[in-house]
Amino acid sequence: MTDPSEIVAFDETRLDKVRALRENGVMPYPHTFDRKNTIQEIKSRFADITHEKSVDSVSTAGRLYIIRNHGKTLFADLGDGTEKIQLYIRKNDVGDAQFDFFNQYLERGDFVGVTGHVFRTKLGEITIWVDTITLLCKAVCPLPEKFHGLKDIEKRYRQRYVDLIVNDESRQTFRNRSRIISLIRKFLDELGFLEFETPILQPVDGGANARPFTSYHNCLEQKLFLRIAPELYLKRLAVGGFERVFEIARNFRNEDIDTHHNPEFTMVEIYWAYRDFRDMMALTEDFLTYIVTSICGTDKVTFEDTTINFGKRLKKLSMADAVKEYTGIDIFTHTVEELRTLAQQNKLDEYEKPQTQREFLVLFFEGMVEEKLIQPTFIYDFPVENSPLAKRHREKEGFTERFELFIYGMEVANGFSELNDPVDQKERFEAQDEKRRLGDLEAQMIDYDFINALGYGMPPTGGVGIGIDRLVMLLTNNNSIKEVILFPSMKKLTEGEEESEEIAGTKNGQKPVSG
Repeated sequence: MTDPSEIVAFDETRLDKVRALRENGVMPYPHTFDRKNTIQEIKSRFADITHEKSVDSVSTAGRLYIIRNHGKTLFADLGDGTEKIQLYIRKNDVGDAQFDFFNQYLERGDFVGVTGHVFRTKLGEITIWVDTITLLCKAVCPLPEKFHGLKDIEKRYRQRYVDLIVNDESRQTFRNRSRIISLIRKFLDELGFLEFETPILQPVDGGANARPFTSYHNCLEQKLFLRIAPELYLKRLAVGGFERVFEIARNFRNEDIDTHHNPEFTMVEIYWAYRDFRDMMALTEDFLTYIVTSICGTDKVTFEDTTINFGKRLKKLSMADAVKEYTGIDIFTHTVEELRTLAQQNKLDEYEKPQTQREFLVLFFEGMVEEKLIQPTFIYDFPVENSPLAKRHREKEGFTERFELFIYGMEVANGFSELNDPVDQKERFEAQDEKRRLGDLEAQMIDYDFINALGYGMPPTGGVGIGIDRLVMLLTNNNSIKEVILFPSMKKLTEGEEESEEIAGTKNGQKPVSG
């Protein structure tokens, strides 16, 4: 493997300048600076400024971006966490020493503090007429070429810090992500839900069908799992008397990586006592309307070239009706062998594996319907075989009261009438355990303590999990999950291997999502 020290991008010329600064008694990394104004505050305060310099002075700081030298004057762009502003530096004003210092030592990427007065240039740009300049941090790694920014897809993900420095769009995506999470908390808080934290390291992996990451606790001498979902612990809280609970949870699943999946991801799980799956569908709909309109200012979102409409009641279909509508196949009018032939003809993977009509229902839905669900659509009535934590359907034998919400071919939410019959839950876990014994690494383990908890009684409860990463993708028009996770999982580079420089012909160089 490549030694990390061999790929540090220190620039020798910049290191020489750091050494020269120290030799001349200048601190290249001072401890503080008295910044009195952010750039956003300056632009707002002086929005009506004329060509005359302001009477009041300002003091601000940030990173240097573009520097333009015009002999005895310099123009530079200064950016902080709020905005960018132009600097005007004139030799006659700052003096020979400071002007020469700027010319000799300061470069793109350096942090500086400035004081000065504000005016508007003849081109109409609000600008700081600089009186003093202070070096606050000498950058020894050069920024990407100024006119093109950081375009290399691999580098944008591996070196997100550089991506955030030079790509305004990327910064805005993560500002919106932060806002979305704050809005989720606000929405649920106003409905009386309490936020809790549950274990990430768990002795039994459960709450979803997924392959876990494993670890080992030396002191306890015990194998542990990174959680794949917080569900079983949150439902323990419902047993304990908390009637409205949620958690914004980091989950970990040891599975494939693609445009919709990252091994580490974020979701919000919500549980509400005395409610069922239809109540949770309504809650999810209200939740989405609130988040979408708060972030976008409208109930319509453009994702790639498609307008996603959240402004009307969302479409709802049973899984069987969805398969019939989108494929023309009425599952329960065919025998298992007829369905196997149809599955083979439609080139569905693992067409030999299903043994029942309900198993074929899931196969046809996942293989032929999901990617066609572009507008927000609730799919409900899932077979009991693949819903081990959902309550059995009150009317349909062999089904559960479960729904999933699909938008642009992506599963965004998954909810149930939660199973609270401890005997039934034990039997479902045992069926999952048998699947594990036969080699299904995604089948759930038996959580005896959770079964015991249900034995003390859990009220009728509705639950739903909503994928935050995919929601952010939709609301920021990014078709890869890596665009909305600050530091996505990446394959480690080996010696001699270089990061890809290929840029696909889509937004941000991402591969298009099917459907």
